[in-house]
Amino acid sequence: MDKIQQALKKLFERHRIVFWYDEKQELRAEFDALDLDGVAKIELRNNQFGVKHRILRQEPAGKFLLYQEGPRPADLDNWLLDVELAHTVFQADQASLWLVDVGLGPEFLPLVREHREFFRAASRRQALRDRRKEEDGLPGLRRKMLAICCDLPDYAGLEGMLILLLDDLAQEKGDRWALIERCNLASFLWRQVQTTYGYRSATPTLLDFVITLFRDVYALLLGEPPAGRADAPRLNGEALVLLDHWKNNRQRAGSFEHWSAHCARLLEIEADVQARDIQALAEVDLFETVERQIIRTLIHQVRDRTILSAQVASLVHARRASHWWDAYADMYRALQAASQLLEELSQADLTILSLADGVEKYARSWHRLDRAYREFIRGMRASHQATLFQALFQEVENRYVNGYLLPLNTHFQEVVDQVERWTAPGVPSQQAFFAEHVASYLAREQKVAVVVSDALRYEIAGALQERIREEDRFEADLAPMLAVLPSYTQLGMAALLPHATLTLQEDGGVLVDGQSTQGVVNRGKILAGSVAASKALQAQDFLNMNKEQSRALFREHQVVFLYHNSIDAVGDDRDREEQVFDAVETGLEELVSILKKLANANFTHMLVTSDHGFLYQHRPLEISDFASADIQGAAITYRHRRFVLGHGLQDSPSARRFTPAQLGLAGDVEIMIVKSINRLRQKGSGSRYVHGGASLQEVVVPVVAVTKKRASDVEQVDVDLIGQATTITTGQLTVRFYQTEPVSPKCRPRVLQAGLYTEDDQLISNQQELHCDRTASNPREREFTAAFILSRAAEAHNGQDVELRLEEQIPGTSHRRVYKRWRYRLQRALASDFDF
Repeated sequence: MDKIQQALKKLFERHRIVFWYDEKQELRAEFDALDLDGVAKIELRNNQFGVKHRILRQEPAGKFLLYQEGPRPADLDNWLLDVELAHTVFQADQASLWLVDVGLGPEFLPLVREHREFFRAASRRQALRDRRKEEDGLPGLRRKMLAICCDLPDYAGLEGMLILLLDDLAQEKGDRWALIERCNLASFLWRQVQTTYGYRSATPTLLDFVITLFRDVYALLLGEPPAGRADAPRLNGEALVLLDHWKNNRQRAGSFEHWSAHCARLLEIEADVQARDIQALAEVDLFETVERQIIRTLIHQVRDRTILSAQVASLVHARRASHWWDAYADMYRALQAASQLLEELSQADLTILSLADGVEKYARSWHRLDRAYREFIRGMRASHQATLFQALFQEVENRYVNGYLLPLNTHFQEVVDQVERWTAPGVPSQQAFFAEHVASYLAREQKVAVVVSDALRYEIAGALQERIREEDRFEADLAPMLAVLPSYTQLGMAALLPHATLTLQEDGGVLVDGQSTQGVVNRGKILAGSVAASKALQAQDFLNMNKEQSRALFREHQVVFLYHNSIDAVGDDRDREEQVFDAVETGLEELVSILKKLANANFTHMLVTSDHGFLYQHRPLEISDFASADIQGAAITYRHRRFVLGHGLQDSPSARRFTPAQLGLAGDVEIMIVKSINRLRQKGSGSRYVHGGASLQEVVVPVVAVTKKRASDVEQVDVDLIGQATTITTGQLTVRFYQTEPVSPKCRPRVLQAGLYTEDDQLISNQQELHCDRTASNPREREFTAAFILSRAAEAHNGQDVELRLEEQIPGTSHRRVYKRWRYRLQRALASDFDF
């Protein structure tokens, strides 16, 4: 009784007159017991004409419940047919009650009866009642019922449902799909999938659909018919959009990867990609095995030098938009560095005419080879794929050591053997650092901070310069100095201090004007002797300072020396020397942090320099890499892997002997420097990472002059369209972009998300990630294309304006903002063209 009364109340909220036919003649008691406020009850019993007159003429605003015991009369016999058609009929069976509960008219009764299980739950009826709109027809209601079964909002659409259901299937969750089947909605869902994506199957299943999806989109990307289906219909371009949105959905990316791996095995994608040119796979990222095949092929091509460095760079650039990039980025960076190293080395002229000529050429170009080697080794190690890279590593190592390090420093050694004094005209000496650099700021009454980074060799300083210049309001200039010999920490650190004389002691210690330089405290005393308002401290101690302490450091001092030691601390450790290139990356990050904190403490002028460089070979050394003869003498007072100190040292073919005067030092200790890149055997120490000798990598040390500017000086590259059309007439829009300027330290790259949108912000195409980071000076080399495939949702907007929108992420947030947009008129000739 309560259900009937509630149902009638809802009907009278929307209708003035309600008919009730008691076909089985079993509800009279319920009718008699009804008491509806403001509603007159009338039983129809051969009184239709009088009833009609009353409800239409006498009481035109009244509400009436017209009850007839028995079946509904035929239309020709129904005197009240016109009234009935203008109002509504109440039926008291369960389906009819549900119909009234949802607020649907009697014409939807077949829908309720077909999907009884859906309407059985009050929560689902409530959800449908909240979502329904007056204009909803049967397809629209069923789509909303599907969304309710999937616990999704209506705007998720068919695409959102399929992604969620496939996500459930990957996790072996079947509740949602089971509910869809119980509610008898599965066949409707598959009809929608067929209409939207072109999927046809006599026995459709989610598993069959996902396999077909990956197979056909893979073929679509390659421009081929699906394997084994040359004459059969295949999924359309909408399927590509579905996969594109799925893999870019952070919440569901795990299921994309699950089904990608599963389908790759079933479809034997690994065997297929092995037979393809990797250039054809450049834009394909459906399967992880594609990534692996590209990398395997690149390893062979780079090793055999059958691919140009520019081609490798272009392919790596294309792969940056891949779904799998993060997992393989280190491998790609290693490959790009290896190709650059091998190509540049094949063109390098290692001729050296003088000490100054060697330093100038190293600082101008040769140091890039050391950087490429470092980046290759670091990328290879970070990939944890030593076996995969083994053959390429052997080639790179052999070429780097035997084709570069050894011949370069053999040529340089010939020059070193001829010099009588360790000076290079036109190249500043490390001993003049304080007088030429620090004192020049003091003379202008400017404060300066000096960061001395142990073992910051020249190529690493080049990388540091790039990073600094990328920071807003920072400028950095890089210049070389000629390090003192021997190129080791105690002497290099002492040379950077203000001094008149450097005295080399028998045990390797160094005195500045008679004072010890061992440790930060002693170096601080030497600084204070030249500049009273000065301070020396460890860089880590500075980083630990709060804002007020760091600004007090600036207020109270004219000169501050910070000592940083990330690289040498690892390299000089025999058990960790193979990690030295990892330590370089850590050191670079720390140096940028130090410089930014110095700037925040109000330092405008900063210098970064080093005590020495270093040599590093990743492969364990062979016997030939060590000096052929040991160094002998009357007294050996200090032994190092690259030099020896003592008295009465004997000439040796393996080393060059210097007096302190020849090296600009005081004292009477003789020095023997091992020639070229050879090492002395020394128990308990490593041999791959060394310094102390006279190789270019050890003695060309950097000075990075950093300035903090007041005004912002960093911008991002601009991106524009070339030859923009105004109309979209097919199912695909291909556009040509132009990066208007090359990337440089002060002109940063942009990463943009591009797609086609309606005026109400609905995405109607796949999305493309655009990496606008081209460095070429030739404008033609900064052009690139992107293709956008329209989704079926675009059909509803045919004849309307849409826009190609470029968005970029707001730094430090997950939000995006629109960078640029261009309007188009969507003017499709036939909506059916969307199935292609």
